[in-house]
Amino acid sequence: MNIYRFQLPNGIRCVHHQVKSPVSYCGIVVGAGSRDENNDEHGLAHLLEHSLFKGTAKRKAFHINNRLENLGGELNAYTTKEETIIHATTLKADFAKSAELLSDIVFNSTFPEKEVDKEKEIIKDEINSYKDSPSERIFDEYEDLLFAGSSLGHNILGNKKSVSKLGSDAIRKFIKRNYNTDRIVFTSVNSYGENKFKEICYKYLGNIPPNFSEYKRERFEKNNFFRKEFNRNTYQAHCIIGGLAYDCTDEKRITLAFIVNLLGGNSANSILNTVVREKAGLAYNIEAGYTPLSDTGIFTVYFGTEDINVAKCIEMTDKELKKLISGEISERKISIAKKQFLGQLYISNENNEGLMIGAGRSILLYDDIHSLEYIADKIKNITISDIVEVAYETFGRELSILTYK
Repeated sequence: MNIYRFQLPNGIRCVHHQVKSPVSYCGIVVGAGSRDENNDEHGLAHLLEHSLFKGTAKRKAFHINNRLENLGGELNAYTTKEETIIHATTLKADFAKSAELLSDIVFNSTFPEKEVDKEKEIIKDEINSYKDSPSERIFDEYEDLLFAGSSLGHNILGNKKSVSKLGSDAIRKFIKRNYNTDRIVFTSVNSYGENKFKEICYKYLGNIPPNFSEYKRERFEKNNFFRKEFNRNTYQAHCIIGGLAYDCTDEKRITLAFIVNLLGGNSANSILNTVVREKAGLAYNIEAGYTPLSDTGIFTVYFGTEDINVAKCIEMTDKELKKLISGEISERKISIAKKQFLGQLYISNENNEGLMIGAGRSILLYDDIHSLEYIADKIKNITISDIVEVAYETFGRELSILTYK
């Protein structure tokens, strides 16, 4: 696999994976998300993402929606706490068209007030939908509590009241403050070579005026411990146990990602799935997750069960966490878990859309791309003492718990 990267004179970084494929994937990764909103802007980054498709200086919304779809391609976007990602999938021959369209909607959108108002109503429906899904809502509410007092501590969607107050002017101000050329990466995966890739980048992104960031995020350093239970009138109880974890620059993040996969990853033989679901029959779904952010991270264990089983599930989870802290795990189990994790890693790398987005995020966060071989080597060299150290630092303190009943 050939990887090319360079920086345009305006500060936009470009990265390209050359692969043999009739399909082309490309995207623009912007280092701006919901944590970059002011207190009176909750939901703005997400509203902006929706509104990018509603018209540019030379295109109406109809033309944007049909530009790639008429070619059999796709155009999509999503917002996280720290990023906004706009991406397109087309046949190889249409790569230039998708690059031009992405550039147009990111840098030339006009945000007609009438169209923005329509999107606000759609987002309110999205908020209602999310409220009807307690297994999703609990994660947002958990993060609100964990990051209370920080810009990380509010829902990406915002709420109906906050979204209602937003408009085109607010979107333009957010763009001016956050859509800086040194916080933007253009990323692609297709069969084009380096020269053609550079040509397209310079043609559609090279003339964007430089706009370097003067904004710096306030680092999150608090640890908001809590134990809360809310009555949501749900048919089953939902619970999250967790706390803060390593940020995306910490070398121990790879070990923690391995431990979390061992504890409650996608495999049916993960520790918690085996103990809580298969042996005890107490939870239909139990999973562990780890999300590293630029200056902090979050570790969670989520399960859904009957009300009467919540305390038992928490107790069993705590017991397994303590086993990892004390090193009660066999070399054989670790060896199997490494093979599993590496298998998942290599298989996920076959997803070219994920590869494209991952490369863009990596350049944005690290200004570098870690090869599969680098990560695989890190995984292979994890020892029991590494697991004990990371487990102690992550799980060896009072963890915060949120329960819906």
